[in-house]
Amino acid sequence: MLKVENLNKSFGDKKVLVNTNLEVEKGSIVMIVGESGVGKTTLIRCLCGLEVYDSGRISFSHDDEVEDKSIGLVFQNFNLFPHFSVIKNITYSLIKGRKMIKEDAIKKAKELIELLGLSGLEDSYEYQLSGGQKQRVAIARALAMEPQYLCFDEPTSALDYKLRDSVGEILKTVASKGMGVIVITHDRDFADKYGNKIYELGR
Repeated sequence: MLKVENLNKSFGDKKVLVNTNLEVEKGSIVMIVGESGVGKTTLIRCLCGLEVYDSGRISFSHDDEVEDKSIGLVFQNFNLFPHFSVIKNITYSLIKGRKMIKEDAIKKAKELIELLGLSGLEDSYEYQLSGGQKQRVAIARALAMEPQYLCFDEPTSALDYKLRDSVGEILKTVASKGMGVIVITHDRDFADKYGNKIYELGR
């Protein structure tokens, strides 16, 4: 279990997170909702190590081994490499960061491509993909690193109603593999439909 206890974060005189608490169990989907400016994105950036929080604690319960203390992030704007194909976007970090053999990385990428309904797009580039396809590539890239917890920053913000539900089903698939899923969203209906637990941040 991932636990956040009394987390505080300020930018200058502006307090963004004030004694924030939450718990995320593996295999569950936790939704974090609230108005713009209440610290939702700051919270997941702290979880992923992209921001340094001022005080409080982020911890893993004793049933999580040291190597399992990894948290991935799917960015709102996806952050794909435009000069890489779909399959290279997924394999690049595996080969360069994890030092995985290229053939093994490609095998893993192809499994994720099939899982996320991207078959046939392996050699496509970002400009050739729809918004939903770009998002699924970003999810595949994050899943390839095998984090134990995966954060999503506003995954439905640029998608229509039908695609919103497809994202919800992807979240359920990810959670079914035993990964803890953390989603920040303005969409309360989406949160109610797909979240196992909902936290609301306020000012």
